[in-house]
Amino acid sequence: MNAGELEGLFREKFGSGDYRSFFAPGRINLIGEHTDYNGGHVFPCAITYGTYALASKRSDRILRMYSVNFPDKGIVECSLDDLSYQKEHDWANYPKGMIAAIKQRGLLIEEGLDLLIYGNIPNGAGLSSSASIEMVTGVMLDSLFNLKIDQIELVKLGQVVENQYIGVNSGIMDQFAIGMGKKACGMLLDCNTLQYRYAPIQLEHHVIVIMNTNKRRELAASKYNERRQECEDALKILQEKVPVQSLGELSMETFNQYADSIADETVRKRARHAVSENERTIYALEALEKNDLYTFGELMNDSHRSLRDDYEVTGTELDALVEAAWMQNGVIGARMTGAGFGGCAIAIVERESVGDFLDEVGQSYLKAVGYEASFYIADIGDGACEIELGVHI
Repeated sequence: MNAGELEGLFREKFGSGDYRSFFAPGRINLIGEHTDYNGGHVFPCAITYGTYALASKRSDRILRMYSVNFPDKGIVECSLDDLSYQKEHDWANYPKGMIAAIKQRGLLIEEGLDLLIYGNIPNGAGLSSSASIEMVTGVMLDSLFNLKIDQIELVKLGQVVENQYIGVNSGIMDQFAIGMGKKACGMLLDCNTLQYRYAPIQLEHHVIVIMNTNKRRELAASKYNERRQECEDALKILQEKVPVQSLGELSMETFNQYADSIADETVRKRARHAVSENERTIYALEALEKNDLYTFGELMNDSHRSLRDDYEVTGTELDALVEAAWMQNGVIGARMTGAGFGGCAIAIVERESVGDFLDEVGQSYLKAVGYEASFYIADIGDGACEIELGVHI
């Protein structure tokens, strides 16, 4: 939708054109997968696909919320006096949760809202549409009610909503990348300390292509918990040899020295991924600081191989996309991104080769899997903020 259509829809649903506009991006993780809960680093960036919010304050305590993406749900209505999770409120639980979390901090939100949400992040692709809704709500509330909440505090509140209100036990990377994103930069983030550094990603002659398997992510809780448990088992064994609190504290050199003490081959492989991926992520920052995109691309390729062979979270669809991408001219690097088990992969591709890349990878994937992938060209953008709608959409 364009800006005019959104404004018209806001008037149609809420009877007024008096609103302010906000945007929160989606995110991709360029490298550093399944490292967050192993005490390691991630390397995400914000993208220019995301969530738009048009909002105006009301004179009563009623919240009225409408999503362009879920028109069948109609206008979801509730009161500031009852922000409890309601299954039938579906997507609207994310903004409700953010309002509730801010109110629980003792900050005043005394007036209700009319809120229209529109997202152009593909559903189920693993690009963090839920965290994007949380963060666009956070910056919207901060601005409309002059709350003066630090952006990193908003990020933390977004994670609280996800964990405690929605009930998903996720880390902080999604909200952090969406809240703190910076145009043309990735960020190296230590998920434990929240220390971060930006690194410029200079893509004058290249683009980032997001490749959606169109297989809904099937990160069964049992599989995710299995991987976490295997890493914890490995850590306990290694702690008998080395004084560390997490796998992310180990270098590959130290890991290799003691790897044989892990008798179970599967557990050893899981730990090897956690340690090697963390090391790759740190090397990735160094490569980008030297504007060495080719080394960065090789690290991406190695990351996918490790996720495929050691962590075993890629699956037929992601492997088909990435391995087809590796075969194309002009590809710097490609890997799955996100939790795995479906979702998306990314590739860095020479700008002049993109047309052929999309044709060849698309055909190869269709032949291998039996249905089509979707492709998006992603620009790296800024984090969540208030916008002038007509300029940004």
